[in-house]
Amino acid sequence: MQEWIEKFRRHLVAEKSASVHTVESYLNDLHQFSSFLIESGHACDSNETIDIQQIDRLALRSFMAHLHAKGFTGTTMNRKLASLSSFFKFLCREGYLKNNVVKSIPAPKKGNHLPSFLSVDDIFRLVELPDGDTYIGSRDRAILEMFYSTGMRINELVTLQMDFIHLESRRVKVLGKGKKERWLPLGKKAIAALDDYINRRQILIQRKKPDPAPTAIFLNTRGGGLTARGVRKIVGGYLDQLVSGRYSPHSLRHSFATHLLEGGADLRTIQEMLGHASLSTTQKYTHLTVDRLIETYDRAHPRAQHPKPLSPKHS
Repeated sequence: MQEWIEKFRRHLVAEKSASVHTVESYLNDLHQFSSFLIESGHACDSNETIDIQQIDRLALRSFMAHLHAKGFTGTTMNRKLASLSSFFKFLCREGYLKNNVVKSIPAPKKGNHLPSFLSVDDIFRLVELPDGDTYIGSRDRAILEMFYSTGMRINELVTLQMDFIHLESRRVKVLGKGKKERWLPLGKKAIAALDDYINRRQILIQRKKPDPAPTAIFLNTRGGGLTARGVRKIVGGYLDQLVSGRYSPHSLRHSFATHLLEGGADLRTIQEMLGHASLSTTQKYTHLTVDRLIETYDRAHPRAQHPKPLSPKHS
């Protein structure tokens, strides 16, 4: 199995020009599937060697049931199923298999899970947590401001280059999924945070003299570019200081979109800024605002209050 996964990895890198994050995601899903086959005995011989020719519909459905029992959401299970489908499609194209058996597996229901987001007050408190008088604090504040100012994804942030930033014209170029470019506006707070950080970044480079000279905007203390994992850890640390619950760095992207919609921005504009291919993906944020409107209505409207019980003389 590992040799086929390695062939697929080379295909993703050489032919698909997939990002590091995408390749890592595919490989994690495939290794998880491989481990399941070995543990369950599906498509394995007595030496626990997987025969890809023996991977059948039962093995795949058992894997989906295993994921469900582990508490994975429908969205995550769909992503893993898509990874397997791409893998089997590659094996069929290369002539290693005749049929893509994954096509016979129905996609799990995704459910209606609304994205988590922070209030405006919480966002304001969040960006003030880093100590702006240090290199790390200045960098972290710039990262938080960038996420909330633009709604960009983590992988879009770590791939930002110095020449992508145009502070004077208040915009930044982002490389989204499929390496599609889009330009995003920068708020004044983000510009101020970036300006301070970039000055400290230059001092760090002069002191550390990394070779080759870094082009990425956000650097670690050694002068190397931050990874997506590193950014998740940084942002997650500040979120843990501020709020409890199921919040992640991606919650800043959700907060950006939700607050724009509540402020009067139209869905098409938000779709373009988020880099969504389909408007239906952006429309999930309308559920959040409708829920909030209902809460406000129930609290404020006289006719929305629960009726008081009738007095005995009226009963």
